[in-house]
Amino acid sequence: MHAPHPHSTGENPRAVLAELLDGLPPRQAAQAVERLIANYRGRTPTHTPVLRDRSDVLAYAAYRMPATFEAVRSALEAFRDGLPDWEPVSHVDIGGGTGAATWAVAAAWAEGRHRTTVLDWAEPALALGAELARGAGSEALRTAEWRRQAIGPGLALPDGTDLVTVSYVLGELTEDARRSVTDEAARAARAVVVIEPGTPDGYLRIIEARDRLIAAGFRVVAPCPHSAACPIEPGTDWCHFSARVSRSSLHRQVKGGSLPYEDEKFSYVAAVRDLPVPAAPARVVRKPQIRKGQVLLELCTPEDGLTRETVTKRHGALYKIARDTDWGDTWPPEE
Repeated sequence: MHAPHPHSTGENPRAVLAELLDGLPPRQAAQAVERLIANYRGRTPTHTPVLRDRSDVLAYAAYRMPATFEAVRSALEAFRDGLPDWEPVSHVDIGGGTGAATWAVAAAWAEGRHRTTVLDWAEPALALGAELARGAGSEALRTAEWRRQAIGPGLALPDGTDLVTVSYVLGELTEDARRSVTDEAARAARAVVVIEPGTPDGYLRIIEARDRLIAAGFRVVAPCPHSAACPIEPGTDWCHFSARVSRSSLHRQVKGGSLPYEDEKFSYVAAVRDLPVPAAPARVVRKPQIRKGQVLLELCTPEDGLTRETVTKRHGALYKIARDTDWGDTWPPEE
């Protein structure tokens, strides 16, 4: 979705995961993943996590953690493009599980000295997350705190937290719990980044969170180039983006595919309060259509909502840039 930020190291959890997977029989891993895919996300009361033991968590982490990491990293790169001079000192990852978002934050601010606290209700997930983090090169990962915590009403975050991430969590919660978690993040944090699956339902959860953050005084940094109402008519479409994920052998075994990659679709909102947000250009909200001599860009704009721009060879250098523009990028390019 975005080119790597110049301050990112690109460290990701794949290599550490691969080392731990060596001790797990492939058939057992595949069976655990198939079962967890069927019933983990969104259908389990938060007080009875389906991730029962280390092998469950390891299989699930191997299957989902790389995709979650890439989605969150893409969202954070868009956020950093909007506020390149800001960095967090403190970070709380709500419902962070094995720590995919925590790894993404460590990659986004690789030179930073932020302290992270990961909150989750599943003890086996926290234990594996802490184990993975100990093998990281990042000091922020190695020093992260992994704390068991129910996610829902009653959640209390430290006042003055710089950054709160909530990734692939809201879909597991009841409506009341979703609102409580979003409101507590808005109360405690200067910056909040929420990521959900890039489905119509995931988008609706993001829009609800976006509305609540704006009502609490936040301004949207990304992906929206404005903090006004979303211009998409409810039920007609949904805003989402895509991150390319390298597929492990476990991915290919479970899904029966041979491609070395897959595309993770996600929806997100990144917002801040008490910080100046520069005027944002438009954002490309669909995969650009490249045709003979022209590129069609579907844009969300600050002034006119959803628009389409056609860039042709007559535009010269701009045409070449348009051909290299990706879904999720800002437009027009900076001078």
